[in-house]
Amino acid sequence: MGTCVLLCGRMFDGLADRLTGPVEILVEDDRIAEIGPTVRRPPDAQTIDLSGRTVSPGFIDSHVHLTMNAADLAQQTLTSSAAKALKGLNIARDYMRYGFTTLRDMGCVDPDFPTVDLRNALAAGLVEGPRLIVAAHIISSSGGHGDLRGFYGPRWDIPVSAIADDAGAIKALVRREHTFGSDWIKTTNTGGYFSPGDDPARVTWFDDEMNLLAATARQLGMPVAVHTGAADGCRQAIRAGARSLEHAYLIDAEALALAKEAGTYLVPTMQMTQEDLHALHEHTLPCQAIWKFSRDSGSIVDSQRLIAQSEVKIAYGTDCGMFPFSHGILEFQAMVAAGLTPVRALRAATSVAAELLGQDDIGVLAVGKHADIVAMPGDPLADIGATARVDFVMKSGRVYRRPEPAAATSR
Repeated sequence: MGTCVLLCGRMFDGLADRLTGPVEILVEDDRIAEIGPTVRRPPDAQTIDLSGRTVSPGFIDSHVHLTMNAADLAQQTLTSSAAKALKGLNIARDYMRYGFTTLRDMGCVDPDFPTVDLRNALAAGLVEGPRLIVAAHIISSSGGHGDLRGFYGPRWDIPVSAIADDAGAIKALVRREHTFGSDWIKTTNTGGYFSPGDDPARVTWFDDEMNLLAATARQLGMPVAVHTGAADGCRQAIRAGARSLEHAYLIDAEALALAKEAGTYLVPTMQMTQEDLHALHEHTLPCQAIWKFSRDSGSIVDSQRLIAQSEVKIAYGTDCGMFPFSHGILEFQAMVAAGLTPVRALRAATSVAAELLGQDDIGVLAVGKHADIVAMPGDPLADIGATARVDFVMKSGRVYRRPEPAAATSR
């Protein structure tokens, strides 16, 4: 870190409906010090020419699984906590090169807290990578989406799932997450597609159980994210006070109206549907997902169009880990294909995601904010595909990727 001046051709500040520019940004240490047509040139400032590019706040992916690999989930869950954390670090570093300077990890399948340890190491500067916010585990009822015991024979008591079936156990699991450093509470109130023995169209918590989980989290000051599918599950989570609905595969107009009224955020993970459709057609979808996804795929696409047409708050999230992280940047294109405007998709990955996460100093290019800045050739408002060509990444004032010398001078 130090002092640098970015010469920017165009700027998306995370909030506006249009690009501005040319513009210059002065970065001092880890913060944005000035933005304007021209800025100060301190004697020690490095100048970086991004005049042929559009700059944006660093992207925020608010739903990833750094320590889960759906391609081999049953076997991968049995690896050590340390192996999961080290692999997750490598994935996070690679993913930052696509422009993602902040990630929210939505749960590991491990008896320990590897993502909390990884977050702490990143925050302390022991290792380099994106900013990390975590829900350490996925709290589920028996037979719910977070219960992966169905992968193994019933004789094996393998402690990889966070399971609760009564009021005391629900409160105990929420309190355990709080005690050992989780930022969020993640739960599932319907089945999912890649887990065995459950159904996304069925609700797996009773109303009083969902309400108790959310109330316990609220008392501890922890926001709640709910993996949900069925429209009844979406409504249940909203009524309980969930801050975000993850996926909302089968949400309907009534639930969307409730979400808007309650101020609930939606993280619709639209690229994952495209990945699953491709896998279904290529006959590579896991066997436990085939019947469920075959039944629901058309309804999921319809629900995503409803989400795009609504006025709910939409935050960018991918569910990477359930598919390759190298495809996570394609969520922008999936959102626009579903009907979001490019500027709304960009806001979803910047200012709206920051608001969801309660992070006031990221997601916007403004004086005093963290210098999380990415740049890409082209105009993402005219062609959202420009987001897949990020070639400059700065996180907290430190440059992690810069254009090739020949590319940096092209316009």
